[in-house]
Amino acid sequence: LAKCINRELSDVLNELWKLDVNRMKPGKDYKINLQGKAGFVAEGSNNARDSARAPLFAYVNENKLKSIDTYAHFINLLDNYEMSTGVTEHVTHEELQENHLFLDAVLKTEVMKCAHRYLVCKGLAQSDPAQFKSQLYDIWFKLYRRDKSGGEDSCGFEHVFVGETKHGKEIMGLHNWVQFYHQEKHNHVDYKGYKARNNKDTPDEDDHVLNLQFSWNGLVKPVGSCFIGVSPEFEVALFTIVFLLSDRRVTNVTVKVDEYLLEIVVYRFGRSIGTSYPKMISSNNRDF
Repeated sequence: LAKCINRELSDVLNELWKLDVNRMKPGKDYKINLQGKAGFVAEGSNNARDSARAPLFAYVNENKLKSIDTYAHFINLLDNYEMSTGVTEHVTHEELQENHLFLDAVLKTEVMKCAHRYLVCKGLAQSDPAQFKSQLYDIWFKLYRRDKSGGEDSCGFEHVFVGETKHGKEIMGLHNWVQFYHQEKHNHVDYKGYKARNNKDTPDEDDHVLNLQFSWNGLVKPVGSCFIGVSPEFEVALFTIVFLLSDRRVTNVTVKVDEYLLEIVVYRFGRSIGTSYPKMISSNNRDF
């Protein structure tokens, strides 16, 4: 397994991890309640045994989130998207403004400056910040047609961070902890339990990556995964780098970030992100 770890990428991501001052501290800024291990659910089935009576998030310091620019702008963006694919997105002037404010806030962070320097070194981005911002805009916010029958109904940001449904049948995306917490708070999301291959894989409450099962407005996501507690800028930086390093339609890379062995998965949709998420392989505070 160690052989297939991408060392160069792991080094860059660890640099970003160290710079992520806006990462929330488990047990202090938020608390998660893992409860039971989720069962097997066949793709397309919406029956899942609930191995978790209580929500995943027992506590989140919302005031702290809202006091940090990137989170505050991120939370504003969560309200701006229609949930169903196939429903053309109508982007208002105000929403466009919010996309830009979010990117401006992200670009001011050390995490994103570091990612930008790395991409410039690799010849994958221009050193001019305005050009880099416009490249990020296309990757994350440019609308595209995910559903063949409709208009431009999706974008990378919506899919990864907000989540959407396909013909009202299956959940796509929703790989972000802040959105998960918001949806849970409004009783739209029901956490069903954590996913683990065996007992050695049982997650801890202070893990920053989690494989999980949940339902969203009655639809079940048999296996989802997300970072927990990390900042929006960390996720945008990480997925942007992986996206730009490869021109394949689907990219899977194995990296070691902090104590986590992860597979990062990124799908390309033209020049934009189709979806991206981390999958926890293991954490070295357990099995190494």
